[in-house]
Amino acid sequence: MSQRDDLLTVNQVLEELGGVSRRTFYRWRELGRAPICVRLPNAELRVWRSDLLAWLDSQREAV
Repeated sequence: MSQRDDLLTVNQVLEELGGVSRRTFYRWRELGRAPICVRLPNAELRVWRSDLLAWLDSQREAV
């Protein structure tokens, strides 16, 4: 099964994360804890879906 690698908007990322607030997301960016972002020439941020999934996987805690 192949999944298309989309560029997600910040709002789409927040939805994927279950409704994390925009403020929290930008705080994570300040702390270096957010997924890798791409800054477009118009200064908007995007996140590749594959980078979001890799970042989520890296957040797993061993039980």
